[in-house]
Amino acid sequence: MGPKEDSQEGELLLSRLSESTKAISELSDCRNVFKKMYGNLVRRAKLLSPLFEELRDSEEGLDDDVVKAFESLRLVLRYEMSYLSQALQREKIAQKFHLVTEQIEAALSEIHYDKLNLSEEVREQIELVHAQFQRAKGRIDTFDLQLDIDLATAQKEKEPDPAVLKRLSEKLHLKTINDIKKESLAFHEMVISSNGDPGDCFEKMSSLFKKIKDRVLTENPQVETSEGEKGLIKHRSPVIPDDFRCPISLELMKDPVIVSTGQTYERSCIQKWLDAGHKTCPKTQQTLLHTALTPNYVLKSLIALWCESNGVELPKKQANCRSKKSGGGSVSDCDPAAIDALLEKLANGNTEQQRAAAGELRLLAKRNADNRVCIAEAGAIPLLVDLLSSPDPRTQEHAVTALLNLSINEGNKGTIVNAGAIPDIVDVLKNGSMEARENAAATLFSLSVIDENKVAIGAAGAIPALITLLCEGTPRGKKDAATAIFNLSIYQGNKARAVKAGIVTPLMRLLKDAGGGMVDEALAILAILASHLEGKTAIGQAEPIPVLVEVIRTGSPRNRENSAAVLWSLCTGDFEQLKLSKELGAEEALKELSENGTDRAKRKAGNILELLNRIEVGATVNT
Repeated sequence: MGPKEDSQEGELLLSRLSESTKAISELSDCRNVFKKMYGNLVRRAKLLSPLFEELRDSEEGLDDDVVKAFESLRLVLRYEMSYLSQALQREKIAQKFHLVTEQIEAALSEIHYDKLNLSEEVREQIELVHAQFQRAKGRIDTFDLQLDIDLATAQKEKEPDPAVLKRLSEKLHLKTINDIKKESLAFHEMVISSNGDPGDCFEKMSSLFKKIKDRVLTENPQVETSEGEKGLIKHRSPVIPDDFRCPISLELMKDPVIVSTGQTYERSCIQKWLDAGHKTCPKTQQTLLHTALTPNYVLKSLIALWCESNGVELPKKQANCRSKKSGGGSVSDCDPAAIDALLEKLANGNTEQQRAAAGELRLLAKRNADNRVCIAEAGAIPLLVDLLSSPDPRTQEHAVTALLNLSINEGNKGTIVNAGAIPDIVDVLKNGSMEARENAAATLFSLSVIDENKVAIGAAGAIPALITLLCEGTPRGKKDAATAIFNLSIYQGNKARAVKAGIVTPLMRLLKDAGGGMVDEALAILAILASHLEGKTAIGQAEPIPVLVEVIRTGSPRNRENSAAVLWSLCTGDFEQLKLSKELGAEEALKELSENGTDRAKRKAGNILELLNRIEVGATVNT
């Protein structure tokens, strides 16, 4: 490549960089659960724009990796999903943000600044931003534990507490009719862009969205439109999206099914086509590999949401796989014969066959709700429980993860517990591979949603094993352990078990490690343990006052609230803790919290301030 071509390529790269940074600068504000990560990346990207401007006058070129990194950043920041989808896939999306941060930091490290004709001011700014990217690369982002709990509660309960739905509505910015409409549209766009397969979380999203939507509609019965707009809407028939129409009849689909080519049709229409002897896909003319029809539950849910939003009569409910007869001309998504074959391998196969069968059931149970019911009704749960004690680590891992996926179904929780799974899951938690231990922790959390299971799980010795995972697990494992411990500690007896197992020491260590990503979880658990006498005593002995006061002064709203709750428990009836809090300057931080904190934080701060005021009054009287 000649000098002229090099120059042209360099100009092209700089042009692409300028286009990316300009596009990033023009992006709208982020309101979702990634507001902080999003904002930090946008801010740092904007600060790099002077570098690219000055490079226009430099003869030195840039490596293509630099450009690719910034184009990756642009794609991630423009990654638009529904708010519910973001909430349910926080960890996965956060990994994308983190990966882009690493890519940009690596790209910036490859730039030879000493060879570039940069002004001193720009050089200093770029070095500063590069240092920010280096720090961000090693930082683990934390999530709101209360949001995790509210999401789990809203999924579990048929009619969740209105307070839970209100918190979700506010945190996910689904507070008005217009917000609900935008979320519904985001659902549709998500499915279309993913070729009809938006991922495993869609079922949860759809159920949660309906509950939140019902709450919003109840509180906002009047649609936010003008009288003129209402008149237009009243006399206007909604246009059916093309993706909701059957390619054969061009009518709105009521029972969409997928054929082997991936195309979706109305069941009755494609069945007539097949019954007439055709072996091809009507839309693509490709030969069908088989004639099985797979229900498109995702599209069916989207059509139902669209119908509700537009006043169109909802599609009639279809029977699920459990009530269909195999000879009726339709093949269920859940193949009983295939599942029976897998169960036969679980029961009587060799180690390799058991491992493979457990792995397949794990994936099937993850895929959709009907599969979870069919697998359980076929009798898989006792067999999977038996495999929890398998000497083969991978088989054990598949078995516990399959049970985790099956436990998403409310009815399966009882079946799993009745099969005697809890002691075996606890044993996997103690002795399995790291992935198996993490999934065992997640399974225990799922089962502990039912109150009586909290007692059984605690009695089976799960809490010491969860504390061990909290200390030595991967970041994901620590979060799984913390969530399970928090949920189990709602039961009073488990608080004592956690304290006796030594939970306070690792929690304080996590609390003091601001960069470890577990401050939120540590404080949430400490707040629930502090309401127990033994918990209060153990926490008080760990010298927590300095770090609690610091969190009240500088932490997030939720962490300040939990810190105030712990501090209030410690100071109630303990003059020494109260005196130490005053000496460390808690009063000023508490006054600010009593004015600007959450409702609960304001109450706790006010209570502590009253105690501090009594000290001053007592000191004055004694004087």
